[in-house]
Amino acid sequence: MPRKNNPVDALKKLREQRDELAAKEAKLRDEAAIVLGHILIECGAETIEPAQLRQIVRASMALGIEETLKRIAPA
Repeated sequence: MPRKNNPVDALKKLREQRDELAAKEAKLRDEAAIVLGHILIECGAETIEPAQLRQIVRASMALGIEETLKRIAPA
């Protein structure tokens, strides 16, 4: 007779949930990329080279958004 709380079944279920979450995350990342792409176009930033944009974003994230905004705000 199988146990009521079979750890093997629980692990299988957990793996299925993990796979579902990974698929959902991938879909949401794609949707977020579309939203961010629209924002870039609205700002005229589509002319920035992808490598430069990546560099700007990485530097801003390392510095922090608030600090970045302080540094680039007009005096």
